[in-house]
Amino acid sequence: MLELELLKEISRSSPSKIVLVVIDGLGGLPDPGTGKTELETARLPNLDALTAGGICGLADPIAPGITPGSGPGHLGLFGYDPVDGNIGRGALEAVGIDVELKAGDVAARGNFCTVDDKGIIADRRAGRISNAKCAELSKLLDGMTIDGVKVLVYPVREHRFVAIFRGEGLADAITDSDPSQTGVAPLDIKALSPRAAKLAGVAGKFVAKAKEVLAKHHPANMVLLRGFARRPHIPSMQEIYKLDPVAIAVYPMYRGLARLVGMKIAQTGTTLEDEFATLKENYGRHDFLFLHIKWTDSAGEDGDFSRKVKVLEEIDAALPLLTGLKPDVLVITGDHSTPAVLKGHSWHPVPVLLCGPYCRPDAVKRFSEPAFLAGGLGRIYSRQIMPLAMANALKLTKFGA
Repeated sequence: MLELELLKEISRSSPSKIVLVVIDGLGGLPDPGTGKTELETARLPNLDALTAGGICGLADPIAPGITPGSGPGHLGLFGYDPVDGNIGRGALEAVGIDVELKAGDVAARGNFCTVDDKGIIADRRAGRISNAKCAELSKLLDGMTIDGVKVLVYPVREHRFVAIFRGEGLADAITDSDPSQTGVAPLDIKALSPRAAKLAGVAGKFVAKAKEVLAKHHPANMVLLRGFARRPHIPSMQEIYKLDPVAIAVYPMYRGLARLVGMKIAQTGTTLEDEFATLKENYGRHDFLFLHIKWTDSAGEDGDFSRKVKVLEEIDAALPLLTGLKPDVLVITGDHSTPAVLKGHSWHPVPVLLCGPYCRPDAVKRFSEPAFLAGGLGRIYSRQIMPLAMANALKLTKFGA
């Protein structure tokens, strides 16, 4: 919090504009057949041109060796300490779909998943079922009352849903049922403190009931829960940075996190082109614009190297829609790495590029992980990106006499 208090003291409002583009799961690893990462494989002329005029490096979302979730990954990018201010995934998902979390409520992020006849997880995402199927199955689980606790279930997108546990005496210090891997059984939910014993018991019974209800709905014949959390209170970006920020994001979780840090949420469509058009539409009304792009992460999690390359090339082709607006400061980075060869988030540092008239360009010419090793930013923490963006936008005053 010391860094935030300092930034709050020296931040100032100005007309300059900052655009933060977060390419979810940006970082990758070499394909065994070619020895090149997704970024090295893709043709990225626009990103390469921006790199030649900017300053770049690599960023650790949490710390070296620590694999981040999407919530902490984004919290760090907004300048908050992702450890001290960690927000549970359930609260992020709930706020992202405009579900009201009342005092005492605990929310959990849910996945519909596939288990075999022995109860072993075969697919954590149930083949990414359709939004319509998610809504249908969520309705089947909604409204249970277990030991005096009401369980409200809301569809999110594809295999994702939110479960809200509403009742007296609920504490959110419980473990997940999602082991974050296939080939094993769902985990038993356990209390991490005596106060959380009630919710652990209720959540465990909900999972058992859900298994019964979904038994005939293969591939979505089971649920996984994680990220049990209440709605937190954290200082807003307006308080700290004196900004008027807006978020453009398709997926609810990222809208939820943006809303929790005080951003306005722009209504956008479901395609990359929609997002860039929404950014352009809102450009004149805000001095900080956060654009989230999800599909690189989805491809990485599915282990689809070629699709991740294709998405990167589509992003590159769309970039002139953004650069034509001539933002004072442009930051392009990711919230974490999602190498296709690992089929999930990883601990590898994430490429970060900063462009603006007051940055010191380095000698790097290619937007890729190996090239960025030589970048002028060096290796930093993600939470240091926001102060650098603010400084380059001339939004920070001098500290001290």
